[in-house]
Amino acid sequence: MGTSQAVADEIKVAVASNFYPTMKVIAKRYELKTAGSTGHHKVILIPGSSGKHYAQIMNGAPFDIFFSADIERARLLEQEGKIVAGTRFTYALGKLILWSSIDNYVDSKGEVLNKKDFRYLAIANPKLSPYGKSAEEALKSLKLWTNLKERLVQGANIAQTFQFISSGNAKLGFVAYSQIMNPGLSIDGSFWEVPQSIYKPIEQQAVLLKDSYIGREFLSFVKSDESLSITYESGYGLP
Repeated sequence: MGTSQAVADEIKVAVASNFYPTMKVIAKRYELKTAGSTGHHKVILIPGSSGKHYAQIMNGAPFDIFFSADIERARLLEQEGKIVAGTRFTYALGKLILWSSIDNYVDSKGEVLNKKDFRYLAIANPKLSPYGKSAEEALKSLKLWTNLKERLVQGANIAQTFQFISSGNAKLGFVAYSQIMNPGLSIDGSFWEVPQSIYKPIEQQAVLLKDSYIGREFLSFVKSDESLSITYESGYGLP
């Protein structure tokens, strides 16, 4: 597949919910940088769970790029021949936290999970969200999965899970560290950074789905020091 020389006006980027706030900053910076003689490039972001995005792509959704919250979906798309060869790469390392919007409620060791003085514990759907899968792994590592299963409420994605907790519908839950590091929001409450030894690393990967000059240019920008700095400041580890 050859690279198109025509500069497209816009690209559609499917992005995992956890990375959406960070991607908004990166996309805006890219649009400002490319405004000029070649015209204004527009990045249209479509946030959602990685599982749903994967299903949409398999069903022919017109996305140009996919930023998954895991390796699995990116690798499957590569195996299915749905991506531009050689474009799969890791763009961020996700971190899981146990968070409550209540100050001083979550302790520094996560002991609050054993106290069970909460009605609901929110997690993202483990079948759709890599962060939900990691939350399940962490609870199983702590031998709490069976005991707390009746208290679980599941968000369709990590953004909805965050809403359950921030609204008070769930007293606490597992979300992405990046969500409380969101530069556009002032987040209150208390959290425990879950040790990365009790869940598999959340290696988030991206793939180019349709070859174009602007698509390749945008991915190059995502790999640049400028974008990596934004990613790091948003609460992610760097690849």
